[in-house]
Amino acid sequence: MLTFVLRTLVFLSGALFLAPSFGLMAADSEKDLAVSERSSSVLLAKADSDDDDEDTGKTETPKGNQVVFIGMDISGSFKNSPYYEDSIKFISHYIYARVHGLGGLKTMGSLFIGSIGGAKVNEPKTFYPIQTFQYKSIPEIEKQLHEIFPVNVTNKFTDFNAFFEQVATFMKNKKLLMKTTDVIMLTDGIPDAPTPQGRTNFQMLDLKPFENLSRKITVRVLYTSAQTGANWQSQVPRRRVRVWTQDATVMSGWKAPDLFLKDTPIEKQERWFKWVLDNVDFPVKPKRVTN
Repeated sequence: MLTFVLRTLVFLSGALFLAPSFGLMAADSEKDLAVSERSSSVLLAKADSDDDDEDTGKTETPKGNQVVFIGMDISGSFKNSPYYEDSIKFISHYIYARVHGLGGLKTMGSLFIGSIGGAKVNEPKTFYPIQTFQYKSIPEIEKQLHEIFPVNVTNKFTDFNAFFEQVATFMKNKKLLMKTTDVIMLTDGIPDAPTPQGRTNFQMLDLKPFENLSRKITVRVLYTSAQTGANWQSQVPRRRVRVWTQDATVMSGWKAPDLFLKDTPIEKQERWFKWVLDNVDFPVKPKRVTN
């Protein structure tokens, strides 16, 4: 009996001696686990980040990888239409929202704006870079666009093929290849290169300069008629290039009072952002069209 009691006392004293050590080991294990969990959270957060965005450090606006070209049709046919001034106002809001990544719109990494046509066929284009617009307010962007495209200056030709070729060359020279690219054109979409019989042949439009330039390149033709938009969708030859069109009557609805709310800052125009995503930045699947 005495032996049993002595053994019990020895066991209990050993347990009391080891308890602090086990407590320290448990605390250290919990601390290591917490650190490990925090490290994993950081790695997962980085992995879940949008692959279209780059880490640019402490900047006011995160910089995206997406490249955007905006072509302005300043031919007489479009400039004299009721939609030209509307397109200037819309694109001023759109540029501001995309530059600042508002409302779920993808932030531009690069932006270039120029005219689609010229006074003569194959006339070189000037492309104004993102810095021309990114530090301006919406009214200032609109004013800048009016200075770039004065009211009293029109292009004789709407030369889409020359525009495509010069955009492609510009992308190569600026090393913008393999980046997701939008080519947005504000135009009635009617080529000024009719067939010898005087008919407009949309199959003459040549998107080949864009093929294989980017993993995803989309041509967005805004402010067309319904028929012209359908012709772009179904007749313009292409393999990998995506084409999206939007009718002028739909585009002019961007400023409807129930969409673009009065006395509400653009940062809170959630209805308008949804409209833009559905009608302008709509994701398009590639469609092969042959001659």
